[in-house]
Amino acid sequence: MIKIKDLTVKNFMSVGNQTQAVDFDKGHLTLVLGENLDMGGDDSGARNGTGKTTIINALSYALYGQALTNIKKDNLINKINNKNMLVTLSFDMNGTEYRIERGRKPNVLKFYVNDEEQESEESEDNSQGDMRETQKDLDDLLGMSHEMFKHLVALNTYSEPFLSMRSNDQRVIIEQLLGITILSEKAERLRELIKQTKDEITQESANIEATKKSNEKIQLSIEGLKTKQRVWNTQHETDLEKIGRAIIELENVDIGQELEYHALHKTYKEHSAKLKSLNKERATLESATAQAERSVKKYAAELASLADKKCHACDQGLQDHKHGEMTATAAEHLAEAQRYFDKVSQDLDKILKEIKSIGEQDAPPATYYDTLEEALKHQNNLQTLETQFTVKAGETDPYQEQIDELTNTALQEISWDRVNELTSVRDHQTFLLNLLTSKDSFIRKKIIDQNLAYLNNRLTYYLDKMGLPHTVSFQNDLTVEITQLGQDLDFDNLSRGERNRLILGLSWAFRDVWESLYQQINLLFIDELIDNGLDSSGVENALAVLKKMGRERKKNIYLISHKDELVGRVSNVLKVIKENGFTSYANDVEITE
Repeated sequence: MIKIKDLTVKNFMSVGNQTQAVDFDKGHLTLVLGENLDMGGDDSGARNGTGKTTIINALSYALYGQALTNIKKDNLINKINNKNMLVTLSFDMNGTEYRIERGRKPNVLKFYVNDEEQESEESEDNSQGDMRETQKDLDDLLGMSHEMFKHLVALNTYSEPFLSMRSNDQRVIIEQLLGITILSEKAERLRELIKQTKDEITQESANIEATKKSNEKIQLSIEGLKTKQRVWNTQHETDLEKIGRAIIELENVDIGQELEYHALHKTYKEHSAKLKSLNKERATLESATAQAERSVKKYAAELASLADKKCHACDQGLQDHKHGEMTATAAEHLAEAQRYFDKVSQDLDKILKEIKSIGEQDAPPATYYDTLEEALKHQNNLQTLETQFTVKAGETDPYQEQIDELTNTALQEISWDRVNELTSVRDHQTFLLNLLTSKDSFIRKKIIDQNLAYLNNRLTYYLDKMGLPHTVSFQNDLTVEITQLGQDLDFDNLSRGERNRLILGLSWAFRDVWESLYQQINLLFIDELIDNGLDSSGVENALAVLKKMGRERKKNIYLISHKDELVGRVSNVLKVIKENGFTSYANDVEITE
């Protein structure tokens, strides 16, 4: 239950710098009368402008940060003092004490729970004089919109009657009243959750796609490494096989025999070179011997021809001195030619003997190594190859570790479990949203049918009490039907007094539905509604309902009126006095009927 206890105002509208207080727990029905001393205070005109409605505006401002009507916040500040406006409201809700302090110039919004000020994470909004987060906490606590507040708590002639509102605005009010707004709020929350879920699905799907692309790139890297691995393994096996064959070949070589063959090759080469040289010399000597032999024969023939004292060239006779001279020369040439012939013949015999001693050369056997030096390095080569084979055989695959690393750590497992889970959640949320929003939803139909029946029942009750002959009922589509004697009527077809009877009855029916669904409210204001077109029977009927409501349901009802004749019909009177431009509230005066 919301029990509004007291209100204090300072520099609010017509209230000045002296704080004024109103206690909302002084009686069941209180008549609020004004007295404007600045206008004499005796006639009915002096009832206006005293600040009676200021109480309701202050109550509205404390709870919602705005007046009942469209008044700028700074225009709520007393125009004479123009600063230090402050409204304080205390109320009890389900055993917890709350207090709101709200003001402007300076801007103030403080919210206390059991005398402990509540801190808000939002920064102060200096242009509004409140904090959005604190106001949201208040709205959530009250559970009642400002528009609903005007239909349930602060009934006044300034608010647009429900039945004069546009159909969409009517629907907002009636849906909030019947609990459909709660469904809409939950539906809005569900939409946010669905959006979050969809965003999560999108994000998770994007993560999976990114993981897939990453895995594809890593897989390409792995395949590239495997290709290099195959090349390396093939080359490794080839190298091992090549070295192994080389070792086997070297092991099959008889190095002793190899060295002998190289020695034979050496001897063969030496003999071949010597034979080549000797044969060359033999050819030279054979040519020289033949030439020398021809010279001997030539000079012998010359000497023989000189024996007849004839010239061997012209065959003429020679004188003795010439003959002797030529004979001596020919003999000398012959001797010299003979000596040369003997020498080259001896040299040729010697060469022939050497050639004979060398004899015929057989080709030496083939060798494994091309040179003796290579053959002499055989053992070292064999050891080197064996070492190379051991090293090569001990080499490890340089790519396998990289492949294992990429396969085991870089490749990420792809799982659609989270997406499937989120999809299931989204489908469930969508199903719930349809239950909350669909016009065909059995939940909405059940709530509307059940609560509309109660609303129509209470509305019929109050209209009967107010003496309105019309039948007014809410339909399943939340429209209102007004009939009289079977004829359909609009709200504006009604007279002023009939409209006021319907406005009061409808507001009281709204209040009953609200309190049955949500929570009790101890306070009710009726601002000049019974002054507005109601005849005496209408006023009597309204007072009867209000008195019974106050007496049986423990409501504190404040009836703002200009009707002095009502003073004797109520138990309490609150005097609102305006003097020297400022409003003050006199202590409640209890009236004994």
